[in-house]
Amino acid sequence: MAKGLDVGTMNILSAKQERDETVFVQQRNSFVEIEYSDMAEQMLSRSEVLHIRKDDQVYVLGDDALNFANIFNQETRRPMSQGILSSDEQSAIPMMKLIIEQVVGSPDRPDEKVFFSSPADPIDSDLSTLYHQKTIQSFLEDMGYDAEPINEGMAVIYSDLADNDFTGLGISFGAGMTNVCLAYYAVPVMKFSVARGGDWIDEQAAQATGTQVDKVTSIKEDDFELDFRTDVGGVEGALSIYYENHLDYVIDKVAEEVDEEDVEEGLDVPVVVTGGTSMPEGFEKLFERHLEDADIPFSISGVRHADEPMYSVARGGLVAARSDEDQAGGANAGTSGAEEEPVEPQTDDDD
Repeated sequence: MAKGLDVGTMNILSAKQERDETVFVQQRNSFVEIEYSDMAEQMLSRSEVLHIRKDDQVYVLGDDALNFANIFNQETRRPMSQGILSSDEQSAIPMMKLIIEQVVGSPDRPDEKVFFSSPADPIDSDLSTLYHQKTIQSFLEDMGYDAEPINEGMAVIYSDLADNDFTGLGISFGAGMTNVCLAYYAVPVMKFSVARGGDWIDEQAAQATGTQVDKVTSIKEDDFELDFRTDVGGVEGALSIYYENHLDYVIDKVAEEVDEEDVEEGLDVPVVVTGGTSMPEGFEKLFERHLEDADIPFSISGVRHADEPMYSVARGGLVAARSDEDQAGGANAGTSGAEEEPVEPQTDDDD
C-alpha cells in the first residue's frame, strides 16, 4: 500500500487505494479554543467531535472548528499560514500533528510509502518552506511511514495530466499559496509559488466589507459563483473583485518566470487548475479569459478544471507513492487516476 497526503493551509487530505477505488479522508486545518467543563467534554465525545483537552481548555479541531467559531462568534486559529507552519501560532505543531494523524491514519505496514505535498519557495516573499517540510516529514516518519515530499504543482501534473504524458502546466490554487509547475514528460521545467491564495482573497474581502474573515470564508464556500452579477457593495461582490485581481497576479508571475527560465517557445501545453480556491463556479472560464491576454511565449492548448479539485494534490501524491513502491519492488501495478505509470517522481528536498 501507499498513500498521498495534501498538507494544505485550509484542508488536509489523504488518499489511498482500496481495490478499484481511491479513498480520501479530509479535515479542515483549523481549531478553536473553548472553556472546559465536564458536560462540554462529554457532549463533544458523544457527538464524535475531534477535540483534545489541555488544562482548563478544550480545543475543537478540524471540520467542526469552523462551526464552533461561528456559533461563539470567534475566529478559528490556524496551524498554518501562507502555505507553511505558522510561526505566530504557539499551538501550531501539536495541532498539526493531531490533524495529520487523524487524516492519514497508521501505516498498513512498516515503512509504508507516503508522498506529502510541499510548496515551492515563493518568488514574491522571503518565506522559506524548508522548516515546514522537514517538520511534516518528521511527523510522518515518527508514525512509521517512509515519507517523501512532492512539489505541490508537480502533484497536480501526476493527478490530472496522465492523458497528456504528464506534460503541461499545473496550478494549485490553495488557501495559503498558489503553486505552479510546468512539466515535460513528468520532468519539471519550471516550478514556483506565490505567497497569495484563498486566504488573501478572504482577508481583503473581509477588510473591504467590515466582515469577519471566517464569515467571508463561509460565504465563499456556500454556492458562491464568479458570475460578476452580484452587488459590488456586498461580500460576494468584494470576493469577485479580489478573485480577478489574484488571477491577474498569478498569470503575471507565470509570464515573468517563463521569461526568466527561458522556456522553449515551441511548446503547446494544456493547463489544469485545481485547489480549494478554484472551486467557485465560473473560475475556469475566468482564468482562461485572463490567460488569453498574457504574454507567454508558448501556446496553451486549453484550460481545464481538475475533475475533483479538492482531491488533486492528494491523488497526485498517491500516484507518485505507488510509482515509487512499484519501482522499488519491481512491480508493474496500475496507479490511481492515471492510465500509465509516470517516470520516477521528481522531488526536491528544498521545495
